[in-house]
Amino acid sequence: MHSNHSKSGVARRWSGGLAAIAALPGLAALLACGAAGAQETFKIGVVTFLSGQAAESFGIPSANGAKVLVDAFNRGAAPAPYNTPGFGGLRIEAVYLDEAGGATKQVQELRNLYEREKVDAVVGYIGSGDCLAVAPVAEELKRFLILHDCGTPRIFEDNKFSYVFRTSSHATMDNIALARYLKARGAKVESFNLINQDYAWGHDSKADFAAAMAKLYPGAAAGQDLLPKFGAGQYGTEISALMSRPADVTHTSLWGGDLQALILQAGPRGLFKRTQLVISAGDHVLPGLGERMPDGVILGARGAYGQLAPKSALNDWWTAAYGKAYNSAPLHGPYRMAQALMGLKLAAEKAMAANGGKKPSPEQLAAALRGSEWDSPGGRIRMALAQGHQAIQDTAIARTRYDAAKKMVVLEDIVRFPAECVNPPGSTTAEDWIKAGFPGAKGCP
Repeated sequence: MHSNHSKSGVARRWSGGLAAIAALPGLAALLACGAAGAQETFKIGVVTFLSGQAAESFGIPSANGAKVLVDAFNRGAAPAPYNTPGFGGLRIEAVYLDEAGGATKQVQELRNLYEREKVDAVVGYIGSGDCLAVAPVAEELKRFLILHDCGTPRIFEDNKFSYVFRTSSHATMDNIALARYLKARGAKVESFNLINQDYAWGHDSKADFAAAMAKLYPGAAAGQDLLPKFGAGQYGTEISALMSRPADVTHTSLWGGDLQALILQAGPRGLFKRTQLVISAGDHVLPGLGERMPDGVILGARGAYGQLAPKSALNDWWTAAYGKAYNSAPLHGPYRMAQALMGLKLAAEKAMAANGGKKPSPEQLAAALRGSEWDSPGGRIRMALAQGHQAIQDTAIARTRYDAAKKMVVLEDIVRFPAECVNPPGSTTAEDWIKAGFPGAKGCP
């Protein structure tokens, strides 16, 4: 009892002493400010596939990319102009969320991130169906959202948003670049087949590729148009259909575990010896497939990423930082996460500079990111479409070859495409631009 009473007395004396100090002129406000500053963070929700068929090759590496950057940003260890600690001195706190489970679940969890977790921004979403579902919700709540990856052009072509951004190019770029690669390399194409997933990403991808081929190869006949379900995993029926009517080219936008499964199942049946496979988003499955990846497959990485990245000091730093943390090279997913977080950091700091150093509101963040440009490990990112809410970027396409000495698939015969060659201008939709014959396209090889 006595001991407790003594502790209580000491606590009261300390309390009284602090009160007396705080009563000194101006010091109370200073102490309050210091306490608030010590506690204030910039909280980000990071959403990507942490489970399911898209997690291993795509989702988890994306989350790992975020962890590398958040740590580097907080330590002030990234290269200029990303070398200020945190976001303008605010420590970054990241909350990681699994994208698996479908669009309805993602809508509810997005609401929870904003309303319960009190995040200042959300960065994420790989699935086009998820992006189409969550974007209107962020807009309704008037909260800041960056879509870091998903491909469907419809997000901004069918809607006008104030609080929603996509810091990477949409899938039109990938599919036009594939068709232009075939043309640039003098490929003879009289027929082509299509196998794409039965949801927004697959439908948009095959439509853009078929339309681009109609302009660049007007004599080429479209054959099989197969639409397996997302996550189907078994493609025996589709492979039989492709084998029964083989075409010069077979196009696919399958990705993650679905793409791995298609290649593993079709390879032993000899499909890739009878057709030129072209893949719009393929680099992320190469480490897992290794020598089982056929040579000579034409593929893109949805940007100039990984082996396709342009030489730069920023890319050297990024690949070294990611490699040190995870003993592997960053590919499509981590690159897209990196360019989203770099854009967010510069926008947050621009908004804070205009706001007396205070944490920016969603409106201030949006104003700072809208129409902006920045350098990323994969090249220059420009928010050039959808009134400054949709990015364009350069890309590259290459062929695969397994290098036994390096024990890895290497990408060679690379062709680079400037952003203005393969992305539509802001004045039109992707579909209309392709059908019109790519008016205004610049710098095409």
